[in-house]
Amino acid sequence: MTGKPLVVLKDVNKYYGKLHVLKDINLTINEGEVVVIIGPSGSGKSTLCRTINRLETIDSGTITIDGKPLPSEGRELARLRAEVGMVFQSFNLFAHKTVLENVTLGPIKVRRIPKAQAEQRARELLQRVGVADQADKLPAQLSGGQQQRVAIARTLAMNPKVILFDEPTSALDPEMINEVLDVMRSLARDGMTMVVVTHEMGFARSAANRVVFMADGRIVEESTPEEFFANPKTDRAKDFLSKILTH
Repeated sequence: MTGKPLVVLKDVNKYYGKLHVLKDINLTINEGEVVVIIGPSGSGKSTLCRTINRLETIDSGTITIDGKPLPSEGRELARLRAEVGMVFQSFNLFAHKTVLENVTLGPIKVRRIPKAQAEQRARELLQRVGVADQADKLPAQLSGGQQQRVAIARTLAMNPKVILFDEPTSALDPEMINEVLDVMRSLARDGMTMVVVTHEMGFARSAANRVVFMADGRIVEESTPEEFFANPKTDRAKDFLSKILTH
């Protein structure tokens, strides 16, 4: 069961110059909920995801996390980013640090956790995502799927309240996609609050509590996966699904 509202976007607008990329976005994500955001390229999905931890600023509207407005900069923003984990397309691991060092860096530097304790927790998380035997390697020695699982472990090491996934499998070879999605499914089963921008419709169907469909900077439709895939309400969603589900 999902709990209280955790992330609330209200009347959010965002421009890049004259381009209006987010148009009056209203969205509430509850504790323990998995919300999958889908839609055509250029619809504003990734921008929306990145506003939630202020990697992108907004021009109007409000975003609150656990009842508090997003801080604009400084120490408060760093603290927020510890609470709101982010998994990117391109892993963003430190190339010159081992897998274990990548996972322990945040807890030691930001959370001030003692090194031995951080390392023990990191090894447990690497075990959980299936790469415990890679702890002493550098990221370049791992496959893309393994690197992305390390990136998930690194995010979990901060004990975030919510994790944002911005197309986490789009840079991966097809055979590696499932190993990452399986980890994400297990997080969903454990009640992690997740916002996932993805093209993986199978994941949306099997793991989401709610599917949010975006087009042209707006939320066009949102409903349960069963409802959305079986009975989309808008022509825009029907058109999108007819294009992607026929392949």
